[in-house]
Amino acid sequence: MKNMTRAAPLLVILILLGIWELTVRVGQIPLYVLPSPSATVFTLAEEFPTLLRHTGITVLEALTGMGISFAVGIIIGILIDAMPTFKRCIYPILVVTQTVPVIVLAPIFIIYMGFGYAPKILTVVLMCFFPIVVSFSDGLGQMEEGYLNLLRTYGGSRFQLYRIVKIPSAVISLLSGLKVAATYSISGAVVGEWIASQSGLGYYLIRAKNSYMLDKVFACVVMIILLSLLMNGLVKLFGCAVLPMKRQRPKA
Repeated sequence: MKNMTRAAPLLVILILLGIWELTVRVGQIPLYVLPSPSATVFTLAEEFPTLLRHTGITVLEALTGMGISFAVGIIIGILIDAMPTFKRCIYPILVVTQTVPVIVLAPIFIIYMGFGYAPKILTVVLMCFFPIVVSFSDGLGQMEEGYLNLLRTYGGSRFQLYRIVKIPSAVISLLSGLKVAATYSISGAVVGEWIASQSGLGYYLIRAKNSYMLDKVFACVVMIILLSLLMNGLVKLFGCAVLPMKRQRPKA
């Protein structure tokens, strides 16, 4: 029963792909209107060396933006939890940063930062740091007061409260935010590359779209999806490394 439940999403995807393939073949839909899944896979294999070259640039921007978002998110999250006044001042600003579409801000970043990596990385940071900050600060705030009082009883300092109790207990919440941010990171890099770039998957996507090569567009989209899943998987591996493994007791 469990195996059937796990296989259900894959089965649904295969059915949808089959319907898509059948619709294109029976309806004889042109390639420039809607490529079939088989044509997309063939193009992906054919264009893989080129896509891989552009992927390296996009992944570099995404990883750099994620690293900056992680560092900034940790610092701001601790400050929000430790200083209520800081939270009241900064939280509305954090919310406002998420209300403005990134596609609008990307040209502004390019005006002030040029056409290099900086505006793309900043786009990734803008998309990724908010879920990290919110999840981490919420995790810090949900700590049970009894544990904190126990450490205070033994003369623990405020630094020790965070190092020994609060931060370790908030790791699970932090990982939840990192999973969301990791999925956004590739999209953020691609959006930055749409505006102005000479390399990267966003640049490849724009060129393929302008040439009406929809099979290449779909192949690039598949590559972006795979990269987003890979980034999410890396966060899960990071979680397994930092969290203690819970051993299950053998059943009697």
